[in-house]
Amino acid sequence: MNEARILGCSADDVKNVKDICERTFQETFADTNTDEDMAEYLQVNFNEEQIIKELTNEHSFYYLVDTDGETAGYMKLNICSAQTEDGHPDALEVQRIYILERFKGNGIGKELIQIAIDTAKQMNRDYVWLGVWEHNYPAIKFYEKLGFEKFGQHTFVLGEDEQVDYLMRRVIN
Repeated sequence: MNEARILGCSADDVKNVKDICERTFQETFADTNTDEDMAEYLQVNFNEEQIIKELTNEHSFYYLVDTDGETAGYMKLNICSAQTEDGHPDALEVQRIYILERFKGNGIGKELIQIAIDTAKQMNRDYVWLGVWEHNYPAIKFYEKLGFEKFGQHTFVLGEDEQVDYLMRRVIN
């Protein structure tokens, strides 16, 4: 495998973004959720209209990971009113960071988090924060290794299922 290239996105990338959003979410969560809940979540959150809205929001930033001409993953960052929760005006949120299973373990996630940290520093933000499902133990361990600490939790609704996400943050030095 060649080195991954991380590219910013625009509305022109809507089809590719929609595809990688759906593929990675299904790969990550289909085994632990009902087909109905998954279908509803994908339809509401990853339809083209919603993705275009996010891609054109001045307070959201998408990055695609290209590895050997294939999209291997992506990340979505939010600031200001684009954040999924109020109360973080001086922070940058990593709303989504997903990598296809076969590309994990190659340092892509670490590179994406570093982009988030660098972006937060450039924007003079105090910390980077994210939500991670309480049962996604590999992700929690990954974030802890990168200096993130749990500071709260919230409810994440997937279809009809209310789940708990841990809120984790890394203070920017």
